[in-house]
Amino acid sequence: MKVTTLATVEKATQTINGAQILIEMLVRLGTETIYAYPGGCSMPLHQALREQREKIRTILPRHEQGGCFAAQGIARSTGKVGVCMATSGPGATNLVTGIADAKLDSIPLIAITGQVPQTVIGTDAFQETPMVEVCRAITKHHYMITSIRDVARIVKEAFYIASTGRPGPVLIDVPKDVQLDSIPLNEVDFDPPMNLPGYNPVVPKAAPEQIRQVLAAIKRAKRPVLYVGGGCIQSEAAEELTKFALRTGIPVTMTVMGLGVFPGTHPQSLHMLGMHGTVYANYAVDQSDLLLAFGVRFDDRVTGKLEEFAKHGKIVHVDIDPSEINKNKAAHIPIHADVRETLVALNAALDDSDIPDLSEWNHMIDGWKAKFPLAYANAGDAILQQYAIEELWRQTQKMDCYVSVGVGQHQMWAAQFFKFNKPRHWLSSSGLGTMGFGLPAAMGVQSAHPDALVFDIDGDGSFQMNIQELATLHCEKLPVKILLLNNQHLGMVVQWEDRFNSGRRAHTYLGPSDHPEALGEGDGSMPVDTFPNFVQIAEAYGVKARQVRSKAEYPKAIAEMINHKGPYLLDVICPYQEHVLPMIPGGKTVRDIIVE
Repeated sequence: MKVTTLATVEKATQTINGAQILIEMLVRLGTETIYAYPGGCSMPLHQALREQREKIRTILPRHEQGGCFAAQGIARSTGKVGVCMATSGPGATNLVTGIADAKLDSIPLIAITGQVPQTVIGTDAFQETPMVEVCRAITKHHYMITSIRDVARIVKEAFYIASTGRPGPVLIDVPKDVQLDSIPLNEVDFDPPMNLPGYNPVVPKAAPEQIRQVLAAIKRAKRPVLYVGGGCIQSEAAEELTKFALRTGIPVTMTVMGLGVFPGTHPQSLHMLGMHGTVYANYAVDQSDLLLAFGVRFDDRVTGKLEEFAKHGKIVHVDIDPSEINKNKAAHIPIHADVRETLVALNAALDDSDIPDLSEWNHMIDGWKAKFPLAYANAGDAILQQYAIEELWRQTQKMDCYVSVGVGQHQMWAAQFFKFNKPRHWLSSSGLGTMGFGLPAAMGVQSAHPDALVFDIDGDGSFQMNIQELATLHCEKLPVKILLLNNQHLGMVVQWEDRFNSGRRAHTYLGPSDHPEALGEGDGSMPVDTFPNFVQIAEAYGVKARQVRSKAEYPKAIAEMINHKGPYLLDVICPYQEHVLPMIPGGKTVRDIIVE
């Protein structure tokens, strides 16, 4: 006999609306922080967030794109799903770049957008945009919720899709009428069965025969190289990869997405390869007789001229996404499997007899390292960007800090001169190359790791793309440190102008358009009054700031920034004539590498 209690009666008479169900699901699925910007079609969701403020922190970014990159900062630094939210129309479309960025870098992200009521969808209603159609090609999956009874299931499915298999972004578009509709609380299943007949993220394990093939190839190799990327970080493979590399003695080179998966300070590290990678990494891959490609996609910025890349040896390619295998470069031993699980199997099966003698190979690599080290000139009292980054690393290398970057020269110099010994401590917009990524990504990292030391190494062009997030740092008490390498130019484009367009300036000077430098006719010196005045801007946002021009003063300025309790912007004036080297021009080969 069923006993009816007062509590049962109360629950039966309670109702809950769609917005409340959605936010309750976020809480139940482990979301601790959401970056959300409100508007007319997302107001019910924000009211539901207000009700749950003891369980989920809502941070108001100053631009929806900043909120999306901040959610990525959480995802990239923790491995958890990041969540952001915007209203319909322009609020939703402001998320598009961040969503595309997450897709190319395989970042688990949930982007929630308000939508106009279903009765007016398709009528060009105020602030209506067809977000599912807009985002169809840049999401792993996408939903428009049409019934309140689907809310819980869809949110659960979205988290599952975003975080399993090859991670990626999922869009949830929520019409306002669904947010406001209500049903009895006792009719809501907060752990509903999922309905995903076309999605099977269960990845096969590498077959024992494949493991034996890889070990046999290693045993016969004279010049093997481990080429590892972002897939190793997404699969949490760093520990197993390091164990495997140290046991076999095989040198390790990393993509820009893979930095930190193997200790950058270890003698076995070849550091980054590719267009702006080290000479010795590129030479080693070119001369290798066995390339162990783990969690990589043979990106064009790594391979250059594809048919000339690693053509002398056998290729083992392990990836969780079968579409990546043989897509750009044919593999002799293709393995569709999780990288970490494959490394576990390799480590378990590895025998001392499988380990090759690499003394001659290591001697050759040591010679390249001695002849072609990462280096930069002595510029007297001027602060070169490479020195600025290396000094930051020297002062923080024992502090377990996180570093995000914008996009441009400073990004590549940071990848070269800041050595990462742990995964998920380096955040870079790598596939899409999105200027403006650095500051909001650091903001997200800081909210996920409140006691950590978090840096945004940025350029003045990239920084201005989302400079408004200084307000978020101040208002949310997020003590991000910004190392702003200010050369008054779009430095990477300037470098290409110098290399491939005879130095003709075409809209790469960031100062007034009537300045001689805008036409490349300046004297090459930095102006006394740089534009804009970043110190004044930062201070107007409540952020401590300082400008420094002298190399003699720089180490103390870095120490001051590190020790400051709140957010801090250090505006470092640097010459714009520096080029990121080495450089393999696009579509060229390692034989075309520019070293000076």
